[in-house]
Amino acid sequence: MSVLAINGGEPIRTQGYPGVGSAAGRTVGKQELANLQQVIDSGMMNRSGGKFVPEVEKKFAEHLGMKYCAASTSGTAAIHVAVGAVNPSPGDEIITGPITDIGTVLPILAQNAIPVFGDLRRDNMGLDAEDVERRITERTKAIIPVHLAGNATDMDPLMALAEKYDLYVIEDCSQAYGTLYKGKHVGTIGHIGTFSLQQSKHITCGDGGLTVTNDDELGDRIPLFANKGWPNYGQGERDYVMFGMNYRMTELQAAVVSAQIDKVDWVTARRGEVGDSICDAIKDYPGIEVPSVTEGGQHTYWFLGLMVDQEVVGVSTSYLAGALGKEGAPASAHYIGIPIFMYDVLRNKKIYGDSDFPFNLQPEGQQVRYEEGETPETERILDDLLRISVNENYTDEDTDVIIKCFEKVFDNLDELRESFKTQG
Repeated sequence: MSVLAINGGEPIRTQGYPGVGSAAGRTVGKQELANLQQVIDSGMMNRSGGKFVPEVEKKFAEHLGMKYCAASTSGTAAIHVAVGAVNPSPGDEIITGPITDIGTVLPILAQNAIPVFGDLRRDNMGLDAEDVERRITERTKAIIPVHLAGNATDMDPLMALAEKYDLYVIEDCSQAYGTLYKGKHVGTIGHIGTFSLQQSKHITCGDGGLTVTNDDELGDRIPLFANKGWPNYGQGERDYVMFGMNYRMTELQAAVVSAQIDKVDWVTARRGEVGDSICDAIKDYPGIEVPSVTEGGQHTYWFLGLMVDQEVVGVSTSYLAGALGKEGAPASAHYIGIPIFMYDVLRNKKIYGDSDFPFNLQPEGQQVRYEEGETPETERILDDLLRISVNENYTDEDTDVIIKCFEKVFDNLDELRESFKTQG
């Protein structure tokens, strides 16, 4: 028994860990530089006439076994491209999850559709299909499940709903490269899959996006929406055949992404090893629930999200995270804090000037509500969520230290509970 660091004891570790904000926690190097040099030497940094953007689209489509891929400027753009391709009418509704970045939601609003938020399941933080079904109306156009933290949403019941109600499914895989659901890559199960290349993701070029599909009609519309509705990325006679945005990835971004795709399997496999090792070591601690992974699935740990039974542990999630952090574990609590619709930009429903558009298109008495209590399980998840950072460049020693931090804290639970009563 030793005194916990949160109470003045000696911590297990004081040095930091590799993180996504520096080279220590990224897999960028010589090949990315060599590719960038080719772009600079060519003088062609736009995708029109360049080689790396088409190469990225081909490589990533082949990586997932998909027919079509369109590269874009961000993960948000990748989702907007998908929403634009399914072409909702103003006032149509798209159901998604309330634990996500605003980048999942903005494309819905940008197409004058209305985001509706389904509640989540505690075991995988994915959409609860039963709750989704009760929110489906005659105006529902699509479902956007968000595969959080590198774990898969339970897709079979969502796909059954899509077939039953004739809906599109757009998978947000921003945090889920390499994640498997019943042996299938997420992003290949729905009608469209979207991926982010933002700095913190499994692979990165700083910012960028990838949108994939096997649907021939969507495969035509997706690149059109990313290129102002102009076919062939400006390489033919000028024409505009549909509404779209300018979301063209540059050759500079693609030069980095091309090299990153070659490394994604190693990155996700290594994160899986680290995360699985931690889960195996701590799964029997009282009040700790490790993520549930479907049979034939693979969690790739954008982060490790643990559910804390605060009554059993006897302290708040925040206090537990603080105790682990003081010992030297990369721990934090609650992730985004509150459901995304509780932030002012959505809660106030003022998207376009002082108008209530597009929310005023919903029938009287059927308006979507962005209020506390709308997704009660999500609120409990966020309150209980303990986040452990995971990185592909963690050494085995790094992993062992995290496990030892848990061991020390849980070996001294009585001390932790007592200090929580006086300090927490």
